[in-house]
Amino acid sequence: MANVTFSSPEMKKDVTVYAIAGDTRTLLSVAKANKIPVEFECENGECGSCQVQVSVLSAKTPIGMALTQKEKTVLKLAGKITAQQIEEAETKDLPPPWRLACQMVLRDEDILVKF
Repeated sequence: MANVTFSSPEMKKDVTVYAIAGDTRTLLSVAKANKIPVEFECENGECGSCQVQVSVLSAKTPIGMALTQKEKTVLKLAGKITAQQIEEAETKDLPPPWRLACQMVLRDEDILVKF
């Protein structure tokens, strides 16, 4: 199980939900199931409207999170991640600070999602 804490100025307070790691649901689907107001339009990684900042909430080394090709393109064009961060994600399993909620599959670690 993973705790996912959503934080946004649009919400009265932060909300933490439990997500089952490895069930292949995206961060966006978890948000929608819990009525968290993460903005989205296309849900397939092309528009970039669901950009979120993700931080791991533990002292352990973060679990590697594969970026989809759509995420790499959209987030790089938006200036949210650099070519170096993409390379580190691919070679060192270091997660970048920004993700697309519709593309990110949850892992077994607690995270803070800001949007």
